[in-house]
Amino acid sequence: MPMDASAPPLAGLRIIEFAGIGPGPFAGMMLADMGAEIIRIERPGASSPTAQGDYGLDFMARGRKSLALNLKAPGAVELALQLIETADGRIEGFRPGVMERLGLGPDICRARNPRLVYGRMTGWGQDGPIAHTAGHDLNYIALTGALWASGEAGQKPSFPLNLLGDFGGGGMFLAFGMVTGMLKAARSGQGDVVDAAIVDGTSALMTMIYSRRAMGVWQDERQSNALDGGVPWYGVYECADGGWITIGSLEPQFWAVLLNKLNLTEADLGDRKDRSTWPAMRAKFTEIFKAQPRDHWVALLQDTDACFAPVLSPAEAAAHPHNQARGIFTGTQDPQPMPAPRFATSQTPLPDRPPVPGAHSRQVLEEAGFGPDDIDTYFREGTVS
Repeated sequence: MPMDASAPPLAGLRIIEFAGIGPGPFAGMMLADMGAEIIRIERPGASSPTAQGDYGLDFMARGRKSLALNLKAPGAVELALQLIETADGRIEGFRPGVMERLGLGPDICRARNPRLVYGRMTGWGQDGPIAHTAGHDLNYIALTGALWASGEAGQKPSFPLNLLGDFGGGGMFLAFGMVTGMLKAARSGQGDVVDAAIVDGTSALMTMIYSRRAMGVWQDERQSNALDGGVPWYGVYECADGGWITIGSLEPQFWAVLLNKLNLTEADLGDRKDRSTWPAMRAKFTEIFKAQPRDHWVALLQDTDACFAPVLSPAEAAAHPHNQARGIFTGTQDPQPMPAPRFATSQTPLPDRPPVPGAHSRQVLEEAGFGPDDIDTYFREGTVS
């Protein structure tokens, strides 16, 4: 029976998620946001792995059903395997070999469910000389060249929170790999194993930079290139009130708009193609933008093609008129980002509030076909809670 065209794109797919931190939960959130049923297996009594305090504020855990399962209890691994038999995919974010030692590695799982797409999220990957060592986002982006290229000239490299590695190079690539694998399984009946490594994904994000290096138009020096703040017309400037703005007037037509708005001519600044003019040009922009508060520049430049935006704090971003008009965030009380991307027909509403561990244990087992007596035994023996 054809799926309702207005249903979320991944409605009808079931994915088992073994709870972790960082990029794995983010991938689960992306899949849940698109309508997949995510059953999150957590340790009984576990605290939120990615938030402090109220579990309901762990936004990356939204849209899940939670099963509290003690994997060390007798029969727990077999129970997990029976759940996996009902699933289209499963995701985990442990070091290589951990799931194999538990008896839940990809070979065992896919023997029970050949169409299963088994997603693995790590920093270094499943193999390689340092695959079994510990690491974090900062270490992974360091190994790809991405960290080296980020920051100001003459200063140490700076890192963009953990957006570039954990979530951009990690979680998004795991989510993409899962959708790709499940599409293949729907066509062929055979699943696959997704080896999503942050070093792989972040390197893929660097493709344009490596391409420009190959063309000879990228220098391996921070703030020396068009897109790393090396040119005066693509950068961040301080304002009189301590606020900041961004200018990105790369193309000639946008550059012309900026000059017009600032009452400048090309003769005032010099030839953009001549690198020797850039220090004086940057100093001129610094002086101009420092002379007025941020709101002045918003009023002058925001509704133009100068390629401008103010630098907003997270609180300001949630309240900005454009973001409010598009409904990018929920409300004003503890705002969280809405699901993205959007579709013309499919609906992607905000998923349910993140559950406490075990909130759906009985429901998950019932829906998987376990009888009341078996379920009561699991609860009585502490296998689930």
